[in-house]
Amino acid sequence: MFKRLREDIECILERDPAARSRWEVLTCYPGLHALVIHRWAHAAWKAQWHWLGRFLSHTGRFLTGIEIHPGATIGRRVFIDHGMGIVIGEMAEIHDECTIYQGVTLGGTSLVRGAKRHPTLERGVIVGANACILGGFTVGAGARVGSGAVVTKPVPAGATAVGNPARIIEAQADAAREEASARMGFSAYGVTQGDDPVAQAMKGLIDNASGHEHQIALLWQAIEKLSQRSRELPTPDCVPDEAHTTEQFDAEQLNRLVK
Repeated sequence: MFKRLREDIECILERDPAARSRWEVLTCYPGLHALVIHRWAHAAWKAQWHWLGRFLSHTGRFLTGIEIHPGATIGRRVFIDHGMGIVIGEMAEIHDECTIYQGVTLGGTSLVRGAKRHPTLERGVIVGANACILGGFTVGAGARVGSGAVVTKPVPAGATAVGNPARIIEAQADAAREEASARMGFSAYGVTQGDDPVAQAMKGLIDNASGHEHQIALLWQAIEKLSQRSRELPTPDCVPDEAHTTEQFDAEQLNRLVK
C-alpha cells in the first residue's frame, strides 16, 4: 500500500508544477485522497462486501467531491487534478498513466444491468476539464479529450476529441496538414485546433491549395519531360520561362486573410 502511495505522490510531483513537496501532496491533494479511498472501496467490492464498498465510496465523495464507484478499475500512476465534480461509473476502466481534470464524467448511456456501460481509458489518456465520455467504448492509448467535449464513440489511439458532439482529429492527418502548411511557409493550426469557423475555413483552404499546387507541379513536370523529348525538332520550347515546376505558395495572401 505504501509503495503505491509513494508512486502516486511522485506522479503528482512530476505532472503538477504547483506541487512543492511530498507533504503538501499527501495532505492537500483531494485527487490522491480519492484514489486511496477508492482502493479500499474497490477491495471491499471485489470481496462481495458491496454495502461497505459503497459506503467508503460515499465517504470519499463527501471528503473530496470526487465520486468513484467502487466497481471501477483504476490503474497505476493515475493523476486526478483538482478533481471536484468528477464522476466515474461502475464499469469504467482507467489504465496506467492517465490524467483526469475536474468535472469529468465517465458515464453510461445504457440501463442494461451487467452490460459494459462505462468507457475504458487506455494508457496515457488525458481528459480535459468538464468533458463527458459516455458509453462502453474505448479511448485509445495516448488520446486526448478536450475540455467540455461530449464523446459518445470510440477515440483512436493518439487522436484528439473536441467539441459537442465530439469530432475526432486524427493525429496523422493533423501532422500531414502541418507539414504541408510549413512547406508553404504558413501554419495556421499550431495555435487553433478548436471549432473556430475561421480556423476551419483556413484548414480547408490549406488542404485545397496544397492539393491543387501539387497537381499543377505534376503537370508542369510532365510538360517539361515532353519538351525535353521534342527539343530535337525545330519547334520552340513549350515550357514557359515563368512556369513553376516545383511546389510554391504565397503565404502573404493567407496572412492578410486572417489579420
